[in-house]
Amino acid sequence: MRCVLKVMCTAVFVVTVVATPWFAWAQAGGNDGSGYWGQWRGPLATGEAPRGDPPVEWSESSNIRWKVPIPGLGSATPVVWGDRMFVLAAVPAGEEVASSDGIFRRIRNRFTRANSATRVQQFLVLALDRQDGSVIWQQVAREELPHEGIHQTGSYASGSAATDGEVLCAFFGSRGLYCYDLDGEPLWDVDLGDMRIRMGFGEGASPVLHRDLLIVVWDHEGDSFIAAFDKRTGEERWRTPRDEMTSWSTPLVVEQGDDAQVITSATQGVRSYDVATGELRWQDEGVTLNAIPSPVYEDGTVYVTSGYRGNRLAAIDLSAAEGDIAGSDAILWSLDRDTPYVPSPLLHDGLIYLVKSNDGILSSYDAGTGQRVWGPERIRALRGVYASPVSASGRIYVPGRQGTTVVLQAGETFEVLATNELDDGFDASPVVAGDELYLRGREFLYAIAED
Repeated sequence: MRCVLKVMCTAVFVVTVVATPWFAWAQAGGNDGSGYWGQWRGPLATGEAPRGDPPVEWSESSNIRWKVPIPGLGSATPVVWGDRMFVLAAVPAGEEVASSDGIFRRIRNRFTRANSATRVQQFLVLALDRQDGSVIWQQVAREELPHEGIHQTGSYASGSAATDGEVLCAFFGSRGLYCYDLDGEPLWDVDLGDMRIRMGFGEGASPVLHRDLLIVVWDHEGDSFIAAFDKRTGEERWRTPRDEMTSWSTPLVVEQGDDAQVITSATQGVRSYDVATGELRWQDEGVTLNAIPSPVYEDGTVYVTSGYRGNRLAAIDLSAAEGDIAGSDAILWSLDRDTPYVPSPLLHDGLIYLVKSNDGILSSYDAGTGQRVWGPERIRALRGVYASPVSASGRIYVPGRQGTTVVLQAGETFEVLATNELDDGFDASPVVAGDELYLRGREFLYAIAED
């Protein structure tokens, strides 16, 4: 491991994912939390925007506050703090180079839906002004030819950044872990080596911030591990090996009083680690192959799920989770159908919402009992879904890969409120901050708000 300390980082993070979430921390500082989406899956890490109220309807000619092109590719969800938005991207640079194993790589790619790495990439961190979408600053974190390719629908910038208003951290996987201040000054970076990803599908897990630690999961077809770094210096605090294959699921930190644990969802096992030491606390059987959806938490229960070559959702009672919990009373309920492949679940007001596989088919379940509330309901306007749904002001927003975003009424009755079309496709998950909805497309970033 290489760790370069460029500038001593003196900012102190105060990030608690669940018991005292980000928006509550902002409220304590005199802000109502409406202008913040500082991490993957939002201020509660559930997909909910507690103070958000964006429009229900929009089009290319209405309720678009601004629309700006974003260079390169990236399916990373933007993050928002105050008047700034931060976006990650990978931009091809230079001429195309021949792949290292020529025709054999091309034959393999044809059957695995992977693309070879044939161009140098600039790994960009951009800060945008929320008022007009203009670029305030940008940094090239790294420029090099990736050692592996990506899925045909993927990108080299899939993991989301995280910020607490003082420091911004970006994780480009094999291209490194980087921290900046909010004016774009590099603070430190860490190179963890190269991942070997199953089927050459590319990387995508996001980092997690908790107090003075930055936590990353490194699951691949080699020596997997979970590790925590000092956010001020980049110094490694702990590292715990994992008997695990490739996963793309972002870990979840749960804090209850003085107790904090980080929960990971993967194919070989669902596991919890002590945040302070990295010691394994409990484990359950794994989810399915190609574990992508992130865990969510509410009222003492954590929910893990995935849905490739099988289906599994498990509701785990954290008060009863200790040691090996497979088949124990710690599993409150489970589900073996209609679970998501790529999208993470949405947890809102006692209900958990699931996108089936990557299709426009949605279901709702009672988070306490596992009883189906409605669904599965096919939304024909959604032809393919990678983005994770979000909720705001009692509504659910589900973007599709072909440019359609469907708005649903949250609650016990299935009701479509609006179907909105834009001239782009959306793989990145939406962001809600105040009265604005942000959609990061393949070409453009949209700020959607009332005219």
